[in-house]
Amino acid sequence: QVQLAESGGGSVQAGGSLRLSCVASGGTFTNAGMAWFRQVPGKEREFVAAIGRDGGFVDYADSVKGRFTISRDTARFTVYLQANSLKSEDTASYYCAAHPLGVPDNYFNSNRYPYWGQGTQVTVSS
Repeated sequence: QVQLAESGGGSVQAGGSLRLSCVASGGTFTNAGMAWFRQVPGKEREFVAAIGRDGGFVDYADSVKGRFTISRDTARFTVYLQANSLKSEDTASYYCAAHPLGVPDNYFNSNRYPYWGQGTQVTVSS
């Protein structure tokens, strides 16, 4: 049973940066496909970024391309989301997700991931 714990959220002004972290425990992190999603109240969970088991595959939502970077440190069982040039529309709860067998088909669909963290809040003020 994989457990995920996010951290690093907070309140920043527009144009600022945050680095979100997600630490995995209780399972095999090495082979897992990892992703970040975000959600605002009343809306569906939205794909942000995904990374493959060896970091060779990465992809981003169009809304964050060029501003966000996903990475992973296998030795620390951690995946990161570096969020730069933040905008007010980036305000959301950010969730880490894992698939034990690598990045799944339709990796942008939250239903494809069996393991989730509790989320960390990011608030960007303009």
